[in-house]
Amino acid sequence: MKTNTGRGFLKTTAWALGLATAVSFSFGGTRATADTLADALIGAYTHSGLLQQNRALLRAADEDVPIALAALRPIINWSSDLSQVFGDTTSSSTGGLTRSIDTTTISLDLTASWQLYDFGADAARVEALKETVLATRASLLNVEQALLLRAASAFFNVGRQENFVALSQNNLRLLQQELRAANDRFEVGEVTRTDVSLAEAAVAQARSNLADAERNLIQAQAEYANVVGRQPGRLAGLPALPRTETRIEAAQAVAVRSHPEMETARRQVSVNELLVNAASKDMLPVVSLSGSLSIEEEIGGEDSTEQGVIGLNVTGPIYQGGRLTALERQAIANRDAARGNLHNVRHDVQQDVVDAISDYNAARASLAASERQIRAARVAFQGVREEATLGARTTLDVLDAEQDLLDAESNRISAQADQYIAAYAVLEAMGLLTAQRLKLPVQLYDPAAYYNLVKDGPVKRSRQGQQLDRVLRALQVDD
Repeated sequence: MKTNTGRGFLKTTAWALGLATAVSFSFGGTRATADTLADALIGAYTHSGLLQQNRALLRAADEDVPIALAALRPIINWSSDLSQVFGDTTSSSTGGLTRSIDTTTISLDLTASWQLYDFGADAARVEALKETVLATRASLLNVEQALLLRAASAFFNVGRQENFVALSQNNLRLLQQELRAANDRFEVGEVTRTDVSLAEAAVAQARSNLADAERNLIQAQAEYANVVGRQPGRLAGLPALPRTETRIEAAQAVAVRSHPEMETARRQVSVNELLVNAASKDMLPVVSLSGSLSIEEEIGGEDSTEQGVIGLNVTGPIYQGGRLTALERQAIANRDAARGNLHNVRHDVQQDVVDAISDYNAARASLAASERQIRAARVAFQGVREEATLGARTTLDVLDAEQDLLDAESNRISAQADQYIAAYAVLEAMGLLTAQRLKLPVQLYDPAAYYNLVKDGPVKRSRQGQQLDRVLRALQVDD
């Protein structure tokens, strides 16, 4: 049965239509003193414990280089000994008399060793560790990329959910007014109980949708606070879309050349090639120089000894149960595994580019389609509303048309957020989503600064060692 929906309902719906349109665009508007995307990215870069963790792991890798270099330098140690000998001795030379042999002796020993030549085995290990440092730097950069993409996604998702909440609240207000109007019209016999029940069902559904939207907003805000380090304030308007490559082949070429995962994999291949070289030379002789100086003196006596020794040592393996050859084969297998990993990483990076650009193009197409959907849904809604005034449409028809328009507005909000997230995902897939390339106004972490301080193995009491202590204190992280 077709019933007249009444002009009060039509005015309410027209008001809601205008507000829904305004809400859907508020994510793209400008608000004074609001949080911008740059604020979110800066907060993530300066707040992240994950970045701090991986920077510390990089510093630990830096220290492996001076530790390995120590094997190529002279090693000097000292030792001191204080000993007490007590007892008696009887000798025929003294006519069988018993004599005390109680003595107290103190000694000081200095020992030095210096590996002169090992055919470059340890030098290869040092170079391998330098390559490991570079691989760890690339891993840190990859963590930074993932963090900034997560922060950007959190920013746009908060905006998305805020608009969904606003749309849901607006829809609920509209349907509550329609329910009141339906009850009034039912009292005068203008509509049936069916129209009232339809309005009641629509209100109940709108409350459920609002509850879902509010839950999603709370979760989006929690994600934002987790990544950025604080709760989001009012969000500013959408920034300009970042400039990014949309041609798959060109983007893949950049990714293979620049992505941190590719750099890590390449460095790991170099590491393992150097370790194969070192393992093959472990079967060759090692030439080293050694020396010692010892002083021993009897306390309270006249005996003392001073002695120095210097020697040239040549050592080499003869048989170690197959251990050295097994280590060499193991190093070769690890090198082959690293080469296979580089192959896999290259293909994964190229696929990630395809996925990211496909998502970006799909989001752009979805946004354009949602614009057309909104125009069509608005025309349809206006037509259904006019027909309802003539009794040619029911309350359900009007509610359905209005829901279609709200769905179209929601689709536009999602497509707009998805487009921005996908654009930054393309940058991340190409290896270009870093604080430096984005020109974020932050104090950039210099991964080489700490390495330059420790690479020569400064002693603690040197000027460089004291500078290093100050750096370490400044890097201390409070829980």
